[in-house]
Amino acid sequence: MADLTTDFVGIKSPNPFWLASAPPTDKEYNVRRAFEAGWGGVVWKTLGEAGPPIVNVNGPRYGVVYGADRRVLGINNIELITDRPLETNLEEIARVKKDFPDRAVVVSLMVPCEEQSWKAILPRVEDTGCDGIELNFGCPHGMSERGMGSAVGQVPEYIQMVTEWCKEYSDLPVIVKLTPNITDIRYPARAANAGGADAVSLINTVSSITSVNLDTMSPEPSIDGKGSHGGYCGQAVKPIALNMVAEIARDPETAQLPISGIGGVTTWRDAAEFLALGAGNVQVCTSAMVYGYGIIKELTAGLSDWMDEKGHASVADFSRMAVPNVTDWQYLNLNYITKARIDPESCIKCGRCFAACEDTSHQAIKMTPDRTFEVIDEECVACNLCIDVCPVEGCITMEELKPGDLDKRTGRVVEEEYANWTTHPNNPAAQAAE
Repeated sequence: MADLTTDFVGIKSPNPFWLASAPPTDKEYNVRRAFEAGWGGVVWKTLGEAGPPIVNVNGPRYGVVYGADRRVLGINNIELITDRPLETNLEEIARVKKDFPDRAVVVSLMVPCEEQSWKAILPRVEDTGCDGIELNFGCPHGMSERGMGSAVGQVPEYIQMVTEWCKEYSDLPVIVKLTPNITDIRYPARAANAGGADAVSLINTVSSITSVNLDTMSPEPSIDGKGSHGGYCGQAVKPIALNMVAEIARDPETAQLPISGIGGVTTWRDAAEFLALGAGNVQVCTSAMVYGYGIIKELTAGLSDWMDEKGHASVADFSRMAVPNVTDWQYLNLNYITKARIDPESCIKCGRCFAACEDTSHQAIKMTPDRTFEVIDEECVACNLCIDVCPVEGCITMEELKPGDLDKRTGRVVEEEYANWTTHPNNPAAQAAE
């Protein structure tokens, strides 16, 4: 059996699956149920003090994007940080940590961007016995309008400043939660690193409006006929999150900075992808809200089985393994050539590949009167749209041309030596360097 235990910046947990700071970690009752179900850790829903009182809406808080089968693809929320008393939360955190000493309990924090506010709250949090703190620099709604959340996370100088305060006034590991609502995620990550952060976590939610009620002409969720932008999360944001995690993991200035991956983790495979791209653990929210805490059994069993199959004894064995294979576009090998191949035995003759290629791509698939489909090599650019739209897995594949083969589209023979594309004379980057 694979060993799923993790040690993330000195915080140990029995598996890499933590619940993210959100409604699932709002109170003792929820967190106890989560730990009893088998979750490795939690980041307690964001605490705060000072500034205007936190008052959440009493109407709908969530807007949803559905798939064709009404499966939840993404949730937009307009909920603020906890509106429960700070002291109540602190007492509950202390009790939970005492009863579950082997689980990770990290506390999310957000207070005004003033040194005294952070200096005052940190000792009280540390007294709970929690394992670390996460600085919420990502919330894009409600709190950002008060000069907190993403309003801080979008200014690298503020990130570094607050991180330095937290490192000065607390001995706990400091995890900085980053906002995706920024042009280049590397700059806030570098600022967190410069401030002495022990790790970063990302992504927080994406600022969004998910839909508009065309009867009331109000964005959803609608509160008395009005709506507001909120924070978008779930499967739909996973590609954004993976890219940003990889950007930090391969940036020379932050390459060694531990990362907690967040954003659309729904299956064990999602988690493995985050870990391979640089994360040391993952945080989950939306899938727990949709399916309940019991999904942890599928997550841990699936990851463990895959690790056994691949020969990975621990999570650390494959963490960051994919990072060296992430590169900039100009370094992709333009001499690597493939062509689509359609298996007539698997084909159900739906014609989706033909329609997609004929109407929107390169007219590289021909259809006979009896609805058989064949690839026209002279036109195929290997875009793989046909594979993407085909409803039969494995029916269409890409076949690599070998050295010496003729590419009928370009009339060029595939070169014998094309492995080192970075110095190849056809590489625009190499030409620019010369």
